[in-house]
Amino acid sequence: MTLEAILAYLHLLAILTMVVFISSEAALCRVQWLNAAVVERLARIDMIYGIAAVTVLATGVARTWWGVKGTAWYWTNPLLHIKLTLFIIIGVISIFPTLTYFRWRKALRANGSLPAEADIRKTRKLVMIQAHLIVVIPLVAVFLARGFGK
Repeated sequence: MTLEAILAYLHLLAILTMVVFISSEAALCRVQWLNAAVVERLARIDMIYGIAAVTVLATGVARTWWGVKGTAWYWTNPLLHIKLTLFIIIGVISIFPTLTYFRWRKALRANGSLPAEADIRKTRKLVMIQAHLIVVIPLVAVFLARGFGK
């Protein structure tokens, strides 16, 4: 029971970290606010967001293996597969902003140039899509935790 509580805590902590850092990306990735310091900060924030996402996945999988309900309960429920599919979609979408932030930082360090407005808007749109998809996952999770989908 203690392991279940610790795994649940770590999972929740990772989720909250992920939400905080995608929110930070959404707040900073704006045409009006983007300057050299923000370009550097976005790359660091995105790295923490990525680490948090990997931690969410790892702790979630750990909960299915070592949690009270066990793998048979979780992995046969289609709601878990919906959660994982949403998470994977978010992860795939996040690849573009991550590569973009590194490209922006590289250009900034090489010649001091800031990204074009169109590039900023395109990247922000992808960040916002991720942020909006993330909020659907807890909805599915509460139904999963209450035995729906079985």
